[in-house]
Amino acid sequence: MKKILIIEDEANLSNFIRLELEYEKYEVLVSFNGRDGVKKALEEDIDLILLDLMLPGLNGIEVCRRIRAVKYTPIIMITARDNVLDRISGLDSGADDYISKPFEIEELLARMRAIFRRVENGNHSSHKLIYQDLEMDLEARIVKRDNEIIELTKKEFNLLRLLMENVNRVLTREILLEEIWGYDTSVETNVVDVYVSYLRAKVDKKHQDSHIQTVRGAGYVLRQ
Repeated sequence: MKKILIIEDEANLSNFIRLELEYEKYEVLVSFNGRDGVKKALEEDIDLILLDLMLPGLNGIEVCRRIRAVKYTPIIMITARDNVLDRISGLDSGADDYISKPFEIEELLARMRAIFRRVENGNHSSHKLIYQDLEMDLEARIVKRDNEIIELTKKEFNLLRLLMENVNRVLTREILLEEIWGYDTSVETNVVDVYVSYLRAKVDKKHQDSHIQTVRGAGYVLRQ
């Protein structure tokens, strides 16, 4: 039975998530503040952590950093719906994924299953993402394909990272624009197509299908 740690100070929300996870046959621990959350995360054998960003004691970013200094336990950050900077900060501090409030429990469960699949396939660590023959080192900001380094700009790296963190999930141009360029940008959505073409030129191999698939009328996706 997998053990889940919920670090969330909203009692109603944490209780709701706990009951749903227990129904799905997970063992669940709950913490209501950052310091206690770090203590449980480091002392217990946890399979996955659901971590709220806004916490008393220590905020979610600091909690994530302290856990990451010791353990590679998968972390899903729970963020405010409209704060892109929070999401980016959460990922940069070591979180594996994020989900925005309010959310459907089915989406949370799906994201948890996706992380567990990556763990079981040996494709998960706190600082590396692996997709087929692509490997991304998040700390060194290095991308390799078949062990050959691919030179990417900051925007190209962040775009590929977002796709690799959301394998099998179609990301719309609007989502990609929001996450990479931010809400206040005056950039048009077609800039996403331009940067995808840059990525394909660097990442793809001649005479092979592109890793980055276009979903007509929707966006882009990496599929397993």
